[in-house]
Amino acid sequence: MSLIRLIQELSSGMLVTLEIFFLTLIFSLPLGLLVSFGRMSKFTPLRLVVKVYISIMRGTPLMLQLMVIYFGPYFIFKVNMSNLPTNYRFYAVIIGFVINYAAYFAEIFRGGIESIPEGQYEAAKVLGYSKAQTFFRIILLQVIKNVLPSVTNEVITLVKDTSLAFVIAVTEMFTLAKQLASAEVSMTPYIAAGVFYYVFNYVVAFIMEKCEKKLNYFKA
Repeated sequence: MSLIRLIQELSSGMLVTLEIFFLTLIFSLPLGLLVSFGRMSKFTPLRLVVKVYISIMRGTPLMLQLMVIYFGPYFIFKVNMSNLPTNYRFYAVIIGFVINYAAYFAEIFRGGIESIPEGQYEAAKVLGYSKAQTFFRIILLQVIKNVLPSVTNEVITLVKDTSLAFVIAVTEMFTLAKQLASAEVSMTPYIAAGVFYYVFNYVVAFIMEKCEKKLNYFKA
């Protein structure tokens, strides 16, 4: 199989991989920030619920979480799988990835927020800033700068984790590569998949490094 033909065969899977990656980031980052607020809440029941959620998400395999989300409606609620939307497999993947990565991002954001000196909150209060103004105008930029390296590591992990979508039969790029390798009795599709993931991760790391340099002017 020629290289051009191989890329054409893998292209639909590559698009699915990109969709999973970007949709997970778009939803999990803001959700992670909200969850971090719950984790730091002074309201004990909320804090405990969020703590348990984070513990479960971080303490169990993402593959298992995807299976629970996909098969849960049938085994727990006795919903007929044929009555679910056609794209439910893909929706289940996005839901699973989002709630899993939101838990990791929440702990990263919590660490970043708690690293900000208390004096900055007190100074903002003296200047008449509300809590919301203090956070979004003074604290958030410093938090982003502090957590960017950790977020970068999670984003790179996400690129590779997209291959776990195969567990509920969502045909992303790596699944297609396995099918082609089996059909062609060749390692070439695997090599192509490896190159794709490497280049994708390189681009992500390059962009995140540029973002870090942009924020270097700002001293927390």
